[in-house]
Amino acid sequence: MLKGKKIVLGITGSIAAYKSIFLLRLLVKEGAQVKVILTPAARDFVSPLTLSTLSKEPVLTELFDEQSWANHVMLGRWADLMLIAPASCNTISKMAHGACDNLLLATYLSATCPVWLAPAMDEDMWHHPATKENLQKLRSFGNRILPVDQGELASGLYGDGRMAEPQLILELIRAYFANNQVLKGKRVLITAGPTYEALDPVRFIGNHSSGKMGIAIAREIAERGGEVTLVLGPSSVKFNENGIEVIRVTSAQEMYNACLERFAATEIAILSAAVADYTPIAKAEQKMKKEGEGLQVELKRTPDILKSLGERKHNGQVLVGFALETENEIENARGKLQRKNADMIVLNSLNDAGAGFGHDTNKITIIYRDGAIKGFDTRSKDDVAKDIVDALIEKHYA
Repeated sequence: MLKGKKIVLGITGSIAAYKSIFLLRLLVKEGAQVKVILTPAARDFVSPLTLSTLSKEPVLTELFDEQSWANHVMLGRWADLMLIAPASCNTISKMAHGACDNLLLATYLSATCPVWLAPAMDEDMWHHPATKENLQKLRSFGNRILPVDQGELASGLYGDGRMAEPQLILELIRAYFANNQVLKGKRVLITAGPTYEALDPVRFIGNHSSGKMGIAIAREIAERGGEVTLVLGPSSVKFNENGIEVIRVTSAQEMYNACLERFAATEIAILSAAVADYTPIAKAEQKMKKEGEGLQVELKRTPDILKSLGERKHNGQVLVGFALETENEIENARGKLQRKNADMIVLNSLNDAGAGFGHDTNKITIIYRDGAIKGFDTRSKDDVAKDIVDALIEKHYA
């Protein structure tokens, strides 16, 4: 399954480093070529001799020694995947803040491949706000954070923070490389975030969309080989992803123009943005002053992006829309799918806890053109993105 795949395995200073020996053995048995990088602290937990024997490659530990210089740039460009397992709390902090005081960190900063982390630490460290912030920052860079296990910890406590088991990590890597081929070369247009419709140079009409859902979908599509263009409204989420073209827009008209310009050259369009339905007919050139007891603003409809793309859809293009409903959810979403000539509608209900704007979780129901319906439990938006992409692939590319 992994024959010919090139993997950099980074090991940091954690008691969980013993698991990396088993993980390395599994990867090599699958046919992967693995180069191991140890941090200085990791050498206290695992032997370079053991790792070099299993990998049949020299184990790298120093940026330079008396004889040679380790080319971290080439290492970062050589790999198909960089996996840091275990990723200690200290290394996670350094990665989040761009530190570069060892070979592993230098390679990470040079990596052009996907980077995965398998955290390992005590429960209190795992749940500390600083760790959560560092992990969120790393996610915003496009790194994938693998889940931690619950169990007995090195401190003697029982709780969250154990490094994921080697077999699970292997299965995730297998799935990644298998899925990565399905959308390879497919050009995918994604919209995300709100739009802001200006009243004057200061005020606007908008909504509470964060753009997190669309950003998660963009990352998931890119991980599976798709060539992604993300048209992103004024989101506060920091996003700078290698390999994803990001087009920043503000208004519904700007998002409409960007989508129409690119749609003909795409195979898939996923419109997750919360586009304003109305915009002011006139924008005041100067800040409006408070005058009188009220203010009347005349509005007009904004361009309907989903409908416009549905009218232009051709040659097997796949169009996915989103619907946010508060009543008659299934009926309204089905009507939208038919009217807009979409192939799938992803339905959110504001009546579901943990769904809708502002959350890190979501709960969706997918409605297909053939009438089929599939519901999902409340999950993180990263996991929801996987569900959406899985459904898309199963229906149109399996």
